[in-house]
Amino acid sequence: MLAARNLTVGYHGATVLTNASIEVTGKRTALLGANGSGKTTLMNALAGAVRPTQGEVLLDGVPVSYGRAGLRTHRRHVQLVLQDPDHQLFSADVTQDVSFGPLNLGLSEEATRERVDETLAQLGITHLAQRPTHQLSYGERKRVALAGAVAMRPRILLLDEPTAGLDPVGVVDLLDTLTALDAGLLIATHDIPLALEWADEVAIVIDGAIVQGPANLLTDRDLLVAARLQKADRP
Repeated sequence: MLAARNLTVGYHGATVLTNASIEVTGKRTALLGANGSGKTTLMNALAGAVRPTQGEVLLDGVPVSYGRAGLRTHRRHVQLVLQDPDHQLFSADVTQDVSFGPLNLGLSEEATRERVDETLAQLGITHLAQRPTHQLSYGERKRVALAGAVAMRPRILLLDEPTAGLDPVGVVDLLDTLTALDAGLLIATHDIPLALEWADEVAIVIDGAIVQGPANLLTDRDLLVAARLQKADRP
């Protein structure tokens, strides 16, 4: 459904990803890599927020168009949820924040209200509907940011470190919620046990490129050492 082919992406003259390729389908995919390896850059590229210097991002085999209309169409199908919810929440209360995307899709106020109500119920946060966003706990803000993306009814959800900062119960609850969604999922994480338990596939960023395959790739010690996800044995 969503793919990157031979992406090269850089900032201010520094290359972050080189000839990187990945496929995101209806499966659960975990994206792993060391800090600074390019996971967030890849997600921004897949979401259309960053334009690669080489290569292309494709949805259903069609390259993304980076004009205003093309990006708007892409974001109807692909939504990115940032690691820090405070970078995504900007409205006065939860209902207003979750309503923003559907209203921009052109839904009527009545249809938007119905979609917001359904989304809040789906994520178990109906009780937060009228709460000011600045009064929410960190875990609640994470859920509201996710609700804003889910309300767009995307086919693919990209989540950057969605479990970071959550307690163990919060992690389990969030993963259960994500698994129940009718969307393909790509989550960035440093948590190898979590990825082994949750993911169908993994994509590992190594030196700006991506190795993708079944979750048992994470049992390959040499691969994890190369990705700086595990320490090498001392000689």
